[in-house]
Amino acid sequence: WWLVDAQGRVLGRLASRLALILRGKHKPAYTPYIDTGDFVVVINAAKIAVTGQKLTQKTYARYSGYPSGLRVEVLGDVLKRDPERVIRQAVKGMLPRGPLARQMLTKLKIYPGPEHPHAAQQPSPVPERLIPPPAAASPQAKRSARVAQAHDSASARQPSAAAGGGMIGASHGHS
Repeated sequence: WWLVDAQGRVLGRLASRLALILRGKHKPAYTPYIDTGDFVVVINAAKIAVTGQKLTQKTYARYSGYPSGLRVEVLGDVLKRDPERVIRQAVKGMLPRGPLARQMLTKLKIYPGPEHPHAAQQPSPVPERLIPPPAAASPQAKRSARVAQAHDSASARQPSAAAGGGMIGASHGHS
């Protein structure tokens, strides 16, 4: 049994690592057609992070089966109402289809807060080799910092017009 704190972790990155643990691919005895995975308890599911504008742009649809029964919600609303569904659906999409995947998905236990009822199973914190710690800054923030740094260094190399490098002959007094 593994314990994963979802606070501050990016949804897709966490889901892919959870799918790996549920399938058992981290074990030497991994076999694709046998369920060799471990149980995973995810806490603080309501505090998951997403990148970009996904809170307002990513949609979740479900259909009741009746005419006009399509219900569409954005990620932000689903996170407020049912944060377990967001992580469960992301992990489900990263597992193979079929009965084995449905069995693997039953070993995923998700809770919106820090409490869980699995203390008797003594879940241990997941090691960093399976799920790396969350990054301090988002990938977009790192990318924009690199672009700004490259822009600053490029503008420092080019002489400006005020420094006399602009117009040819302007500093020589020719008219």
